[in-house]
This record gives sequence, C-alpha cells and structure tokens, in this order.
Amino acid sequence: MSESDAPIRVVLAKLGLDGHDRGLKIVARILRDAGMEVIYLGLRQTTDSIVAAAEQEDADAVGLSMHNAGHMTLAPAMVGALRAAKLTCPVIVGGIVPDDDVEALLDAGVAAVLGPGASASEVAQVVRDAVAAAEASDDATVGGSKVET
Repeated sequence: MSESDAPIRVVLAKLGLDGHDRGLKIVARILRDAGMEVIYLGLRQTTDSIVAAAEQEDADAVGLSMHNAGHMTLAPAMVGALRAAKLTCPVIVGGIVPDDDVEALLDAGVAAVLGPGASASEVAQVVRDAVAAAEASDDATVGGSKVET
C-alpha cells in the first residue's frame, strides 16, 4: 500500500477539564466508519499529551471537542503546541463554539470548526479537506472553514 493509499489517521481528544465526551465518541465512530484510523485519547488531555500522541501515531489531523467555553484559549494553544513540535497536523474543533468566535479561531490557525448538528458526511469531509489542505500547504495550521449547521 502506498502512503497515498494509507487511511487518514486522526487523534481525537478532550483538551482541558471538559468532562462531556459523548459527542467525541460519536465522531470517533463516524470517522472510523468513513475508513479513517482513530486514536481516541479521551478526557482531560493536555497539549503535551496530544502532541506526543500525534507524533507517536504519525497523525494526519487532530480533532478537539470543546464544550466548556475554553475554545478561545485551548484551541490556539493546541495549534501552537503542534507548531512548536514542528508537526503539520491540522486542528479541527467541534462542539459548542459561538459564531462570533469562529473567525478568531480560524485566524489563530484552527483548520475548521464543526458545530452541533453537523452530519456524518460533513464531519468526514471536513477532516479529509483539512488533511488535503495540509498536505498541499507549507503551513497546515493556517486558514480554515466553518461548517454551517
């Protein structure tokens, strides 16, 4: 199997103290059913633990679930930690993100923001698009999009 035929590898995690993981478990299943390899880290992860997993697992993307209003601090911190580690994994944020915060997250380097109600096909396509953009770009973490729900 060539590298281009390899499945997309996605690290999924809850960054910080947010304890709500039901949606992230559903996303893990959606991505697995779409043919991707999912590395599910679970609750209460740090930027360091996510970076370590992304390095060890040769991840193509990092997905964060945000439900505790920490997205404006935690998501840019994750982007920065990946950049500092010289990893070009796009960061995709899902969960509860007010529309007013989306542009700032994209400007901070988040590749995409998925809101509540995104369909399974939208979730999988956003990951595919973010990985494709990262592969085509020198700086994978800059720029992005919001999926309207």
